[in-house]
Amino acid sequence: MIGLCDRKLKLVRAEYGYSQERMAAALGLSKKTLLEIEKGRSSLGWTGTAALCAVFRSSELLISSFGGDPAELAAAMALDGFVPERHSSAGPFWTPVSDDGGWIVVQNVISQHYRLFSPTGELIASSFDPEELRSQIPDAKP
Repeated sequence: MIGLCDRKLKLVRAEYGYSQERMAAALGLSKKTLLEIEKGRSSLGWTGTAALCAVFRSSELLISSFGGDPAELAAAMALDGFVPERHSSAGPFWTPVSDDGGWIVVQNVISQHYRLFSPTGELIASSFDPEELRSQIPDAKP
């Protein structure tokens, strides 16, 4: 998994249109380290691989490379194959913000970030901007 992420790092950066500086910052790396990884002279290691898979879990490139959610795969590897499902629109840390035709936006009471869930309960996106999430709802009215 680590080697594959090393090889895909530059492509994921291109997929998101990130500069080397922005990608390095997103992964907690120096630009120099990022360049060394992209040139094949260094490696993300486990921590960098986990960060790439978590931060860029929506990457079509990573999803197609791993056959599914890269963050879930990283968690399964770290936890010896068992990943408890924790994505919920309910619970003590989440306050409902809106319900638009089954599309649910909730806010975390501690971090204050928001999550958008589809009518089927699938986690669609997370953001600190609830309007950005609402824009992801098909036929949503501003």
